[in-house]
Amino acid sequence: MTTRRMVQDPAQARHGVAGPPAFFSTQVRGARRFYGDLAPNRRAGLVVVCGGREECMPTYRIHRTDFPFYSLEYVVAGRGQLALQGVRTGLEPGDVFSYGPGVAHEIETSAETPLVKYFVDFAGRGARGLLRRCGLWPPRLVRVHPPTALQGLFEELIEAGLTSGRAGGVMARLLLECLSWKLGVMSTVPASSSPRAFLTWQRCCALIQEEHARLRSVADVARACHVDAAYLCRLFRRFSGQTPYEYLLRRKLEAAAARLSEPGALVKEVALEAGFSDPFHFSRVFKRVFGVAPSVFRAWRAGVGRVGDG
Repeated sequence: MTTRRMVQDPAQARHGVAGPPAFFSTQVRGARRFYGDLAPNRRAGLVVVCGGREECMPTYRIHRTDFPFYSLEYVVAGRGQLALQGVRTGLEPGDVFSYGPGVAHEIETSAETPLVKYFVDFAGRGARGLLRRCGLWPPRLVRVHPPTALQGLFEELIEAGLTSGRAGGVMARLLLECLSWKLGVMSTVPASSSPRAFLTWQRCCALIQEEHARLRSVADVARACHVDAAYLCRLFRRFSGQTPYEYLLRRKLEAAAARLSEPGALVKEVALEAGFSDPFHFSRVFKRVFGVAPSVFRAWRAGVGRVGDG
């Protein structure tokens, strides 16, 4: 079991190292966790406070009426039960849920198939907006497919959190932004009614995922999906809490981020591939989403130079 403090400022080390957060559960048989400043500057844009991966004991049960930070939890194995503000639902691999200050929540594992899950807790002026942007505020549960879709990013986030120095905190923040963006693209609300409408929405999502490069507008998407544009907008509002264009733009920027990770990628070329004729406009949109300029993101992913705030 690994639990390590993320020291971003040498002054923190000089003033002693506090123990891990009291809310870290001991009802785990294995864990990789990190934590940073437990009294972060809440006027900052976005601060990752702690995170990790937990393998729950068969007796694992968390019941809280409040929590000091905003949180994302992601189930990769096992089964369990979740109650958010009194509303109870089952948990299975691929489920992602959120909570935050003032939100009562209860998490309980199945004794036969204990939960394995990731979590990240964060604060700052942009914390609630990040959850709202990916459809998880107000708090609720969504599902990603395949169930392992977010596992790689969470593992990278843990590695960043276990990295000492300012770079570790910056990388953790960037990875949280990437995580929220990918979550916004890939998540769905588990369908409990209107299966035909839900299947139509899933079909439209799959088409955008596969053909985002040639699509430019909601009208393009509606034509490609053979549905009315107004109906398409209603489907996306109902099942994802966003517009079809927001979903398309997120997919384009996710692909742009992947391209910027490739050796020799030029921002101007990536902007054109994403449908932006003006690279400066592309840079502004990219920075609004990921928190850094494309050139900084490219250098960070390549491991070149010093990572800054962009």
